[in-house]
Amino acid sequence: MVLNYVIKYAATNTYENFVDEALWQFLIAPLNAKSQQVISSEFKNSLHIPVEKSINGYGFETFRVHPKKRFKSIDFEAEFHVIKDQFNPFEKTSDHSIEEEISELNSLNFKVEHSAFLKPTTLTKLPVSHEIDFVYDEEVSIFENLKNLNKWIFDIFSFKTDVTDVDTDLDMILEEKQGVCQDFTHLFCAIARSYRIPTRYISGYLHQGNGYFGDSQMHAWAEAFIPGCGWVGFDPTNNLIAAENHIKVADGKDYSDCPPIKGIVYTSGKNHTKYSVEVHAQQNAQQ
Repeated sequence: MVLNYVIKYAATNTYENFVDEALWQFLIAPLNAKSQQVISSEFKNSLHIPVEKSINGYGFETFRVHPKKRFKSIDFEAEFHVIKDQFNPFEKTSDHSIEEEISELNSLNFKVEHSAFLKPTTLTKLPVSHEIDFVYDEEVSIFENLKNLNKWIFDIFSFKTDVTDVDTDLDMILEEKQGVCQDFTHLFCAIARSYRIPTRYISGYLHQGNGYFGDSQMHAWAEAFIPGCGWVGFDPTNNLIAAENHIKVADGKDYSDCPPIKGIVYTSGKNHTKYSVEVHAQQNAQQ
């Protein structure tokens, strides 16, 4: 079976005074990958400014908008049609023994190949001021340990909006025990990397029809590389193994590598931005 997704993204930017010039880059297009196929992609704006498609430095498609006339308000709309395979994520487990997994994690070639996703970043650095009481069990597989980590974050931390922002570090998350998907993903990456497991931050969309927690804009989860298995997605916000409900857009070392939008706006006074994301799914029989 496959799921046929329709994703609608909308944003409205309003400004107190005229904007003289602006440049935005949107990283919101679903990734064309083995498990998901983009059937159609549309991105437009209310000022009818030409949209430039490009590939960023990490290999992901972006939309660039550069207005050449003054304005006080601009709307952005995107619609994507994606087909995603249904699969059982628990079938994607390693056939390596625990000893073989540890041996590969410790090998020089493995560390060099995955070095970008083994190092702590500003947003994934574990503070020394907080003790992490998650315990890695060396008697079970990496997959089982990461499932346990997923559940530990889900059980200990509460989903709550408007208490953190994109620059919030793990010190505050560990202190307050609450936050949103990007915060829990940063924590998952930090702890997994501390056990020498390559882990990357994923930006994408979540089908919330099943009652899952997620942001009103875009969702975040982690992917960890398990020897003998490959990259496996973990969603600590919902204690899920990422599967057909997760639609990937991009990955990076942390949020700063794959923000949905970034840009420069030349204006003065107050401004307001409103976002919304809708993800609809229809189940179809496999052709």
